[in-house]
Amino acid sequence: MTTPWTACNRAIIATATLMLLSSAAAAADLAPLQEPVPAATTDIASLSPWQIRVRGLGVFTNDSGSVDGVAGSDLSYSDTVIPELDVSYYFTDNIAAELILGTTYANVYGEGSVAGLGKIGKTWVLPPTLTLQYHFTDFGAFKPYVGAGLNYTMFYSQSGDTASDLDVKNTFGTALQIGADYMVNEHWGVNFDVKKLFLKADYETTIGGTDFSGKAKLDPWLIGAGVTYRF
Repeated sequence: MTTPWTACNRAIIATATLMLLSSAAAAADLAPLQEPVPAATTDIASLSPWQIRVRGLGVFTNDSGSVDGVAGSDLSYSDTVIPELDVSYYFTDNIAAELILGTTYANVYGEGSVAGLGKIGKTWVLPPTLTLQYHFTDFGAFKPYVGAGLNYTMFYSQSGDTASDLDVKNTFGTALQIGADYMVNEHWGVNFDVKKLFLKADYETTIGGTDFSGKAKLDPWLIGAGVTYRF
C-alpha cells in the first residue's frame, strides 16, 4: 500500500515534471522571436554609392600670362560666378570619385607692356574635372574630404575684341580639392568646397594684322557652397 508520504513525493515530482515540460515547450515556441534581429543603421555602406551636389561657384583666376617675343607683357582674366553640378561615386565609405561639371567665360585683357590693348577677346571655358577623394568618417554628421585629379579644359565660342582673332588651345591640367559635407540626415546635406586648378593654355591671336602666340596662365581657384544629396 502506498504511504501518504510516497504519494506526496510522486505528486511533487509529477508537478515539477509538468512545469519543466511546459517551460520547454514555451521556450521552443518563443525561440524564433528571440533570434537576434539586425539593428537598423544609417551607415554610409547602407546607402547608394551615388551622390550629387549642386553648388554656386566663384571662379577666381590667377592673372598671369605672356605674349611671346614681347618683353614685359602680361595678361589678366575676368572672374565669374557660375552654377556647378558634381556627380560622385563611392567605392568604399572613404574612397570616392567625383566628376565636376560647369562652364564659364573669361574676358582676356592685356597687361604690363601690352596694357594698351585693353580687352583682347573673350572665350568660354568648359573644364570637366575628375578627382579621387578621401572622405573622413570619424566626425559624425561632419564629413570632410580631400581630393586630387585631372581636368581637360576646352575653350569654345571664342571671339576677338582688339584682336581680330583669338584661339586658346584645349589643354590638360591638374586639380587639388578640399571640402566638407554636413549631413542633415542620411540623404541631405550642405557642402563647402575649394578647388585649385593648375591650368596653363597656349593661344594664338591676330592683332593689327600681326600674328602672336603665348601662354595664358589661368590657374583658377574654384570656391563654392551648395547642397548635397546621397541616393
